[in-house]
Amino acid sequence: MVTAAPRWHNWAGNQTAEPRRVITPRSAGEVAEAVNLATLDGLTVRMIGSGHSFTPVAVTSGVQLRPDGLRAVRSVDEVAGQVTVEAGCQLGVLNEYLRDRGLALQNMGDIQEQTVAGAIQTGTHGTGRDLGGIAAQVTGLELVRADGTLVSCSADQDAKLFQAARVGLGALGVLTAVTFQVVPAFLLHAREEPMRWAEVIARLDELTSENEHFEFYWFPHTDGCLTKRNNRAAGPAQPLPGWRYRLDDEFLSNTLFGLTCRVGQRYPGTIPAINGIAARALGTRQYTDTSHAVFTSPRRVRFKEEEYAVPREHLAAVLAELRGLFARHDWRISFPIEVRVAPPDDIWLSTAYGRATGYIAIHVFHRAAHEEYFRAVEAVMTAVGGRPHWGKMHTRDADYLRGVYPRFADFVALRGELDPARRFSNPYLNQVLGS
Repeated sequence: MVTAAPRWHNWAGNQTAEPRRVITPRSAGEVAEAVNLATLDGLTVRMIGSGHSFTPVAVTSGVQLRPDGLRAVRSVDEVAGQVTVEAGCQLGVLNEYLRDRGLALQNMGDIQEQTVAGAIQTGTHGTGRDLGGIAAQVTGLELVRADGTLVSCSADQDAKLFQAARVGLGALGVLTAVTFQVVPAFLLHAREEPMRWAEVIARLDELTSENEHFEFYWFPHTDGCLTKRNNRAAGPAQPLPGWRYRLDDEFLSNTLFGLTCRVGQRYPGTIPAINGIAARALGTRQYTDTSHAVFTSPRRVRFKEEEYAVPREHLAAVLAELRGLFARHDWRISFPIEVRVAPPDDIWLSTAYGRATGYIAIHVFHRAAHEEYFRAVEAVMTAVGGRPHWGKMHTRDADYLRGVYPRFADFVALRGELDPARRFSNPYLNQVLGS
């Protein structure tokens, strides 16, 4: 379905697009038709997701494909533990569908608003000692190539395309369906506990090795951290009481935090005191619930984000250097800094390709200036061969990325073979992959 082309913006509001044409395809065949028509008209094509990337990865001035007509669950094989969904299906919808059938994704990030295609194409991940990101759970892809042909790939069928396209940035084709390997539904026991910075850093190896899923948040300008340990539990489920969820996750983490961000934006000098109050107010809580209810939480306060993947063995040293930046700069940062881990995987452009990984994510309120803060942190990350998250703000280009991804040249070569006319390109892909 072709519609008028209104101005598009992402969730954070820092990326906009004015496409020539907007199409909402309702089948893989209609995606192929849209690509073929764009070729005749000499236009580029990009499929958007839910707009949760902070980079211009989905921006186009040509044809914008919207995912609203590709949201069906095509099939589920409960015995084999596989489910095939269309590319525009949101993770939250998939989670509910799987839960009703006694199934679940093995690992997730911390929100579930993304489309499945958008999530895997930009390398969305959570935290895990043994389990990788969402793309690592993919066993098959269906996509439309630049020549308009519809193809499928897996580890057994066109394995080279499969290894590249799982985190493909939309550069190799338009995803129309994704097959996930899923597991029987399980419960997670969540333990959230405040710790001082020194204790977290001293125990970092212990905390990441003894827990299936560990992450922590450091409140800048303070010594306070919030640690989160999630581990499988036999049950019974003991979810947070409704009043506690509404108080902690909705009011404190969203409504009140949003208010303090607006105060901090107007009066930056108040931010250290506000962060100090927040760090001291942290309490311990424990609960057991359905896996995706523990992995994810609502995020309603809009922000801009930069995240880097660094070699796991450098994580503690990088964090120390990052903290040292605050002593040397007159920054006022209201958002906590998030730290997670992941095992190595074999996906060509995965930020965890070939190495155990530590993730460090920094944020600012969406109306705040970010340039100096993000630039200084990026310098620390790149000094140890850090890899930027494909969907989060960074300044790296193809020359840098070629040096930190062993299969980068293979990916670029495959792109040249599949899309020589750069039908799926945009300025961001020209930056990170070369033009």
